[in-house]
Order: sequence, then structure tokens, then C-alpha cells
Amino acid sequence: MTDAAISSPSYTSVPPRALDRRDLRTLGLSALGGALEFYDFVVFVFFAIPLSHLFFPPDTAAWLAQLQVFGIFAAGYLARPLGGIVMAHYGDKLGRKKMFTLSVFLMAVPTLAIGLLPVYAQIGMLAPLLLLLLRVVQGIAVGGEVPGAWVFVAEHVPAQRIGFACASLTSGLTVGILVGSLVVAAINRQLTPAEVLEYGWRLPFLVGGVFGFFAVWLRRWLSETPVFEAMHARKELASGLPLRQVFERHLPSVLLSMLVTWMLTAAIVVMILMTPTLAQSVFHIEPARAFLGNSVASFALALGCLFYGWLTDRIGHARALLVGAIGLLLCSYVLYFDLQAGGAHFVVLYALAGFSVGVTGVVPTLMVLAFPPAVRFSGLSFSYNIAYALFGGLTPPLIGLLVRRFGVLAPAHYVAFTALIGIGVAGWSIATSRDASRRA
Repeated sequence: MTDAAISSPSYTSVPPRALDRRDLRTLGLSALGGALEFYDFVVFVFFAIPLSHLFFPPDTAAWLAQLQVFGIFAAGYLARPLGGIVMAHYGDKLGRKKMFTLSVFLMAVPTLAIGLLPVYAQIGMLAPLLLLLLRVVQGIAVGGEVPGAWVFVAEHVPAQRIGFACASLTSGLTVGILVGSLVVAAINRQLTPAEVLEYGWRLPFLVGGVFGFFAVWLRRWLSETPVFEAMHARKELASGLPLRQVFERHLPSVLLSMLVTWMLTAAIVVMILMTPTLAQSVFHIEPARAFLGNSVASFALALGCLFYGWLTDRIGHARALLVGAIGLLLCSYVLYFDLQAGGAHFVVLYALAGFSVGVTGVVPTLMVLAFPPAVRFSGLSFSYNIAYALFGGLTPPLIGLLVRRFGVLAPAHYVAFTALIGIGVAGWSIATSRDASRRA
């Protein structure tokens, strides 16, 4: 398979058939594990304020303590490429299932440990250092989980269902974010601020850790992918370092995968994670309404992922990406123009924008098809994790600078720019597919 495979709707030797009960079980267990793992990963940031009080000296300025907590949160993103590259290497050499189970185990352990961690008043500066270490382990885990999940389900289902399979995983990840925000909201509603500081902040980590081990147990019932088993039987596994083969033979696929990951990152970080804060600080939307809109948008995003996955299987990933990127561009402007005008339709338009972010459900299909099976895990994981760490880390401060320099519509301009990149990738893929058809 060459780099032109990115434009091809075919994928592997899995025989054509509809999704059966085993496929649905694989999708369900994989999505559940992914949701739990992303819940564990993001719940940290929802407790940034309590953690800043508990894990640093009491005389630390509030802004500095919060900045340090966000720095620890960011360390998880920076650790993602390490986990992704290492787990992908062994996933291509030893099997997808082993790494798929290891990733959720590596998330469950530090999440539970954070819930049990002594605070600064008990062990001094060792507390934030241990918190940083556990956060790095979480980053390593999620760096292997997301690409591994996409490869795992894509290699289980028939070729005509890869789009929906990958999108269902992406939808599950967004459900994990939504569940995390709802759990934190419930804790803050039921407990006083003093109770949250005393013990309430530990509850979501303890619950997440326990359910993480439950996900490990559930994944015991999953089987190795038919594609990997076939490669193993035919002795077609990658020799040497799979990542080296990716660099030597598939750099165009790496570049395209990183470009669409940039669009994915902008859509998620700006439209889903940053917009509630921007709505309050820039457009003066009341906090309750801002987070209501975010919850509705996150739910719409989960539905949007499933829709675009279905569309991918109907018209192909390139055309689905083209349709979705255009929708993302338009909806981002509609939302921010409304906010600029006072936000009269904020919740409804935020739901529409969240649904448009569902185009991110097309991205994993494109990346899965970009690499041949022998190096698929390594190629996808490297491209996705490096791009996500780079753009995910730079986007928040960049948006802040752009708002000050270009005004309140800057977030929409940024998302629209990355949507244009997605449109360009889709156009290139369509053109390449047509050229391949003519040559055939």
C-alpha cells in the first residue's frame, strides 16, 4: 500500500458484511473504555481551583498556583507522544489488544492514586511532584489509547463500516468529557466549598479509577484484530522499527494526518473547551448559561460524530470531510457573530456548532486508511499525538493573543482557517482518488 491509499475507500482483507453482534460488542466495550479514560484525563482540569489550594504552599499567589496546576495539566498533553509512540511500536509488533488493555490500565492506576494522594499540608513539596508524575502517566496512557482504539475497531469491522466504527469511538471520548463535567457540576452543587476542599475533589478520581479497572476487566473479552492475526500468520509484521518505515515510506501520509489533526484540535479546544470561558470573559454571558450551552454542545458533538461516521461510509471519507469542514467554518462564524451581537441565540447556535465539530469523527478514518496495516498503529499514533501536543498546547495562548490583536471574532477566524486546511486535504484526496481511478 502506498501513500495514495489515503484516498482509497478500500482497506484490508476483511470480507464485506454487515456489523454483527461481535462487532457491536467490540464497539461498545471500546467506546466505554475510551469514555472512562477521557473522563479520567479531563476531570483534572475541572478541579483546577481546589487543586491549586491544596497542592501548593498556602502563601502562593492564587494566579500562580492556578498557573502551576494548569502547567501540570499541560504535562499530560506533552507526555502523549511518548506513550503513543512506545505503545504503537509494540502494538505493531506484538498485537493491538495487548496495548489496548495496557492503556486503560495505565490510566486507571494514576487516576485512583490522585484520589488518594496526600496534599501539601501533609507531605510538603512532594505533593505537587507526585501529582505531576501521575499526570504524566495519564498522558502516556491516553497517548496510546486514542490511536490504539481507532486502529483496534477499524481492523475488526468490515471495510464498509470503518467510518462509523471510528466515529463511534470518537463519540465515546466526547461522552467522557461530558460525563466529567456533569459529575463535577453535581459535586459542586451537593457539597459546600469547604467540603469540596476537604474530600469532595477526591471523589471523581476515586470513581474514575475504580471504573477504569472495570474497563480493564471488560477488555479481557475482546479478541485480537483479524488484520493483525492475518499479518502474524503470513509473517508480514513490520521488521525493525515500524516508525522508521513510516518516515522512510509514508511521510506524505504523516503530513496529511497532522494537518487534519490540526483541524480536529482547533475544533475541540476552541469550540468545546474554550468557548464557555470566552463567552463569559469576552462576551459577558452568565456562567450558568455558558456551561449549559457547553453541555448541550458536547452532547450534540457526540451525535455529530456518529452522523459524520455514517456519512463517511455512504459517500467516502474525503467527501464527508469536505462537507463537514465547510459546515464547521460556517457554524463557527454563526456562533461568534451571535455572541458579538449579544448572544440571544447562544444555546441553540452552540448546539449547532457542537454538531458541526462532529466532523472530527471523519479524521480517524482518514488516518487509518493512510497507512498500511504493518505500520498503521505507529504512523497514526505519531502523526496524531505530535500534532495534538503541538497544536493543543499552543492554541489556548494563541487564541488569547489573537483576541487582543484582531478582536472578538478571532476564535472563529482560527477555526475557519483550520477548516480551510481540512477542505484542502479533502480536495487533494478526491483528486488523488480520481487520478488513481483513471490509471486503473
